[in-house]
Formats: sequence, structure tokens, C-alpha cells
Amino acid sequence: MRQLQWLRAKDYPRMPWKNGGGFTEEITRDAGDGLDGFGWRLSIADIEASGGFSSFAGYQRVITVLQGDGMRLTVDGEHSRSLLPFDAYAFRGESQVSCALLGKAIRDFNLIYAPARYRARLQWFNGDSRLFSAASTVLVFSAQAALQVSIDGQMQPALERYDCLQLTGNDQLAEVDLLGRCCVIELTHI
Repeated sequence: MRQLQWLRAKDYPRMPWKNGGGFTEEITRDAGDGLDGFGWRLSIADIEASGGFSSFAGYQRVITVLQGDGMRLTVDGEHSRSLLPFDAYAFRGESQVSCALLGKAIRDFNLIYAPARYRARLQWFNGDSRLFSAASTVLVFSAQAALQVSIDGQMQPALERYDCLQLTGNDQLAEVDLLGRCCVIELTHI
């Protein structure tokens, strides 16, 4: 059954990183039976100093800087490009990963998912955009105040900065219209 849920940034639970090096605000997750208790998870993290990332064996990760000067990752000994705001970067969860901040503290956005169980697509938009999705779960994450979202021609309540709209049980082609800066994540169970 198709359902819409509005997730408000002020309500996100805050929890310590798996490696104890910082804190994450969990936006939402699939309550699957994964090794770490989920099939996929969306979160926001504050990185205040350069250092190592937690390992998530069996998962794929996609990270995006939301605020700050950016960072450069070293993934299994290979250096990434400089990751600036709204530039997504993917890597395997079991990789050895460390980050070097390009300036002061940053805030980032993370999708972690089990590729053996889900197909995932993550895209950033800015401006007036339209997409069509047959994914079973569609998430719209707002990176601004008062993001306008319409689903199948029906205007939804505005999303404030870091709020998320979650469409689950999608069994048809959903038309999603967006006005502003946001990220759309499409997840389909394999």
C-alpha cells in the first residue's frame, strides 16, 4: 500500500558513530535483517576533524558534503577528488576510508545500502525538475528552506532544510516535481 511520510529534521535521533569518532543523525532506515540491522539507511553526520570512517561490510555507501569547505577521502589507499558540497561520492562499505577536511568542520549526508538486497539511485537536483520513478521507495531530502514537492500532481507540505519526504509501497510510476535544491533517492528491493 502506497504511503507518504514527512520526516522532520528536528526529530532525527542522534547516535554515536560505530567507531566512536563522532555522531550521526539518522533520518530513516529500512528495518531489514541486514548485518547491522538495516537494508538501507539515510543519515547526516558532522565531521569536526580529519579521521577514519566506520566499516560497513556488505554495504555500499554514497556520501555528499552538505555544508563546509569539503573533504578528500582516501579509500583503500586511493585518493578521491576534492568533495565539495552536493557532489556525491560512492564507495564500498568494507573499504578502509579516512577523510582529510579541506577547511573547518563539515556536515555530510549518507546513504548506506545492501546491494545484494536493494538497487539504489541517488541524484541531486537544483531548480525546477521533474522525474518519474517506479522504485518501491522514493525519498526526497531537502537541502534548503521551503522546498516545494508535488507527487502525481498533488502539492505536498513544504520541506524545510534537512527534512525528508518518504514514499513507500510505490507500485506505479510516480511523477515527482521539485522546485529547489534536494536529493532524490530511489530504492527497489531485489
